[in-house]
Amino acid sequence: MIDLHTHSLFSDGVLVPAELVRRAIVKGYEAIAITDHADGSNFDFIVPRIVRAAEELSGVWPITVIPGIEITHVPPSMIADMVKDARALGAVWVVCHGESPVEPVEPGTNRAGILSGADMLAHPGFITKQDAVLAARKGVYLEITARKGHSLTNGHVAKVATEAGTNLVINTDGHEPGDLITLEFAKQVLAGAGLDKKGVAKAIQNSREIVNNLLGGYAN
Repeated sequence: MIDLHTHSLFSDGVLVPAELVRRAIVKGYEAIAITDHADGSNFDFIVPRIVRAAEELSGVWPITVIPGIEITHVPPSMIADMVKDARALGAVWVVCHGESPVEPVEPGTNRAGILSGADMLAHPGFITKQDAVLAARKGVYLEITARKGHSLTNGHVAKVATEAGTNLVINTDGHEPGDLITLEFAKQVLAGAGLDKKGVAKAIQNSREIVNNLLGGYAN
């Protein structure tokens, strides 16, 4: 299992990074990205600490830990600058919190996230075909999520992404120990979103390719 969207107690998760990573190892994870929620008030505090945790834990445990951030509920006009600033601080995987139907995300956030240079749009809700096409052109991944609530639109995301040729990945958006999943359960979530066997395999492979591209082949 490769999970590119999780949270520690640096935002609204409940675990310190070390426990989050340890539990992921026991669950069978090959790689995990820690992507705590951030806006202009806290990203400069969070990113360096996640970077340190990733460097320390990847060096001693059999897992790749990716330092990231999730830009969350930020006004669309500010997202691009925050992506640049987060990367400058060491975030190698930048997620933009998409227009989930269960949160009051400002309309236009999906489009701004895609244009900002972020790597992935999390739980993009009822993303339009036009924005999915744009994501494909920009190389931005769209998320199929195991997270309750956000997962309500997985079927729509899978359908639109398949039509637009946009790459999908499967993540947990994990906040608590029970949110972490096995690879087999991830495949069930993807199938439940309406993807065929080829689509399920491609989404799983996309995550492995991302890790290999980011960190030089550490995913087995």
